[in-house]
Formats: sequence, structure tokens, C-alpha cells
Amino acid sequence: MFTGLVEGTGRIVTLESAKELTRLVIDMRHLAEGVQLGDSIAINGCCLTVTSLQNTQLGFDLLEETQARTNLREAKSGAIVNVERALLAQGRIGGHFVTGHIDATGMVRKWEQVGNDYELRIGMEPAHGKYLVAKGCIAIDGISLTVAEVTRDEFSVWIIPHTREVTALRERGVGDTVNLEFDLLAKYTEKILTVREK
Repeated sequence: MFTGLVEGTGRIVTLESAKELTRLVIDMRHLAEGVQLGDSIAINGCCLTVTSLQNTQLGFDLLEETQARTNLREAKSGAIVNVERALLAQGRIGGHFVTGHIDATGMVRKWEQVGNDYELRIGMEPAHGKYLVAKGCIAIDGISLTVAEVTRDEFSVWIIPHTREVTALRERGVGDTVNLEFDLLAKYTEKILTVREK
């Protein structure tokens, strides 16, 4: 379980496929401290398991589904990714509950500074709009954000300068793919209502 409050960024060292296995290696710098094999870490919001450790470089094995559903399929050596280690139960819980299970990807349609802040507008499949509501929660590349506006096939969020500076958003541009995790409560509500209708 995660909160969507990104701790920092890491840099992709390699993404290689061999013998039906895809291995992602990330230099986590200080965020590698205390990490053990088997730990869960959210990379761009996607929950991955640490399968190798070498100094500050952590390795993760990617499932085919992970590559099919997330923007990690487009990962390149040298790219920056958002990093959040799993939630500790003894601390404050900011953001919102984020599972690290990516629901879909979206595309950046607008990413520009407006006054002191930044507007990020994301295009999505129209069917996903049912999970979003103004002032509701969304995780974009693992970042807990508040939805500002929702239309048929896109939504927008406002980003403060701090969030842009300390996350991989600083390297995103129009046309880039981002990972989306919709609010857990919205997904459960949909399931309950669907079952009740049958």
C-alpha cells in the first residue's frame, strides 16, 4: 500500500529482455537505503517487487501485463521515474490510499505553467470518466493528485512547483504516456452497483 506522496526519483540504468524475462534496473540513490529483497516499491505508481540489490541499484522483474498496462513499456535508460517505498503503518498518511495496481494509461494533452502553478491535462478512454469526479483523487505516475475538471475524454489537475520539481513530471511533455490509478472507492462502488443491478 502506498500514499501517492512520491519520495523522490530514480534513474533507469537498464531495461533488458532475455529468455522471456524483462529486467528493469533503477539507481535509487538514497532511497535504496534499508531496502531488502522482496520489498514492494512503486515505480511511476506501479507496484514492483525488488528482485536484486547492488549498492544503490535495484532490479525488478516485469510481468508481461505490467508492460502492456503501464508506461514502463516505453522506459529508456537514463529516464527519471517516480519512487515511493511501501507505506509504514506508524507514520502520517497523506495523499490517498494507492495500491500500485495501474488501471490504464493516459496521454498528456496539456502541460504548461499558469501563473505560479502548472496545469496538467490528461486524455483518457471515455469509459474511465466514471471513476473521476472534481475534487476526487487520482494517482498519475504514482503521484496523489486532486482532480480539477473532468470532461468526456480528459481530466485536469493542478500541480504546485514543488511537485513538478521533485517528481518525474519535470521531464514529461505533451504526447507522453502516464500511468493512471483510479480511486479504490470508486472502483468498489462500481462493482457493488453492478452486482446489485443483476
